[in-house]
Amino acid sequence: MKNFIYIILLGMATLLAISSCDDFLDRETYDSINAGAFFQKEADLVLYTNGFLNKMTPAYETIGHNSYDINADNCAIQLSTDLLRPDGNVSPGNQGGWAEGSWSNLRNINYFLVNMVSCKNNVNPEIYNHYEGVGRFWRAWFYYDKVQTFGAVPFYDFVVQSSDTEALYKARDSREYVMDKILEDLTFAANNCLSTEKYIAGGTGISKWTVLAFKSRVCLFEGTYRKYHSVDPSTGKQWEDREANIKKFLNEAVSAAEEIMDSRVYSLVDDDVQTAYRSLFVSADIKTKEVIWGRKYSTDLSALHNLSGVYYSATYGNKTSLTKRFMNTYLMLDGTPFTNKSDYKTTEFKDEFNNRDYRMKQTVISPDYKMTINNIEQPYAPNWLNTRTGYKPIKFTIDNNNVLSSHVSWNSLPILRYAEVLLNYAEAKAELGEMGQAEWNRSIALLRHRAGVTSVIPTSVDPYMMEYFNNTIDDTYILEVRRERGIELCLEMGLRWDDLMRWHMGELLNSAEKPWTGIYIPDTNAEYDFNGDGIVDFKIDATETATSVAISSSLANLTFSINSDNNLVWNFNRVWSEYKYLRPIPTNAITRNPNLTQNYLWENR
Repeated sequence: MKNFIYIILLGMATLLAISSCDDFLDRETYDSINAGAFFQKEADLVLYTNGFLNKMTPAYETIGHNSYDINADNCAIQLSTDLLRPDGNVSPGNQGGWAEGSWSNLRNINYFLVNMVSCKNNVNPEIYNHYEGVGRFWRAWFYYDKVQTFGAVPFYDFVVQSSDTEALYKARDSREYVMDKILEDLTFAANNCLSTEKYIAGGTGISKWTVLAFKSRVCLFEGTYRKYHSVDPSTGKQWEDREANIKKFLNEAVSAAEEIMDSRVYSLVDDDVQTAYRSLFVSADIKTKEVIWGRKYSTDLSALHNLSGVYYSATYGNKTSLTKRFMNTYLMLDGTPFTNKSDYKTTEFKDEFNNRDYRMKQTVISPDYKMTINNIEQPYAPNWLNTRTGYKPIKFTIDNNNVLSSHVSWNSLPILRYAEVLLNYAEAKAELGEMGQAEWNRSIALLRHRAGVTSVIPTSVDPYMMEYFNNTIDDTYILEVRRERGIELCLEMGLRWDDLMRWHMGELLNSAEKPWTGIYIPDTNAEYDFNGDGIVDFKIDATETATSVAISSSLANLTFSINSDNNLVWNFNRVWSEYKYLRPIPTNAITRNPNLTQNYLWENR
């Protein structure tokens, strides 16, 4: 009933809001509803903020098959995003993200924060401050996405009236200003959101720990973004107080992460090194030992999703696969790089999982993988109708072919987890030049221990990792943290794409230098049984089937070829340019509000 009432209120507000003129903020606002009559008690704050959870909690696609992440450097897919294709149609004229619906969540949030004061005298101050913190968390969540997409944007912390032409036609605030406001909101929320069992039980709500985990993510992003981008890509101008602000954001990331770490409320799920990691992504219940915030799915509640179907479908999904170049970054169990082996380039698929980081076979199909088909568990090899490289992800999928049809997957999904907090801490420390044995042992070592990998503190740069990042980084700790981050957070929440953007590593998306490589094929005339069940799992043939691909020497788009190292290659032409680090401000937004300016590298495009 409470959710129903909230939906009615929100629906009324939306109907009133869209009844005015076309500008995204020029409309009647929520003052058309009697806020003074609604905001009277704690239950009203709970009801309204539950609406934010219902509407703004990431959906399964965002969590586990993010449209950005499947286009990142570690993935090969059937069809790349428009942004990367030479013929892709991305321009100010067709850019989304600025229509009225794109700002409705902000209007809801600001309406709540402005009007919740009506019940201030009726609610315990601690509770009141908690819900103000929840509202400010969601505003930070909203604006972080906007800054990642567009850079500088107008910042509003109030409800814009339809008569307020100054607010309606304001210019973009600087990125520095908006990010400082995000930090301000997150700091308030971290200081005031509660962390008692009521607020953390189940792992689906917003608590102090949710805020701190997100704060560590946001501050790491901004600190490293300003370090690796010499100018603000919105304006082409130097950052304000660049060095001081880099340190400010990185120190804030460390502080937020350390507060969670020192609390000892969370720890890594580490029951069995061969299954613990994947259990976080395929279990019915949210693993609240490690997951700080997640999305609950359940057969009993008829709350289901389609991640298994998306990953396994040969037609519905995008045939998402990981690349050989990325798979080579998984360490040996003794903590040494796989690429230190003299024969690493000629190790066949059936052997390359041996004595490797156990997350490797918990992330993609391995020779040991089994699927339950018609109630019988049996070996299951990569299906070449839905993989482009042979490294087919299983991280979010259920090992039963009954769930491969539409929207029947029941596994709950993590949004923020303790492992990321450890990585945010480690990277911020490394970027500040403060990483040593103590910092390593309380972060990276724990993650490697959970994966069955001996923790070896690096004493020299791994040349493979240095080359992976185009020889732009020669800091041993930074490279090892990047290795660990790529493996641990693979395919989660679009984080790999975000990492490339903040590290200024878009060039890794350029196919001319970084083609999508797949498994090693020593003999193109041979047939391969990957899992020893006596059935052919791969061969090169004239047609593409579940067990074969056709090789072309043309290197044309959407063809397979074999490179000089005898690796399978999925050919898809992708290009990167500096202007792509931000999306353009939509033309129609600038037309409606001439005070908006275009991101400078998108001008005249």
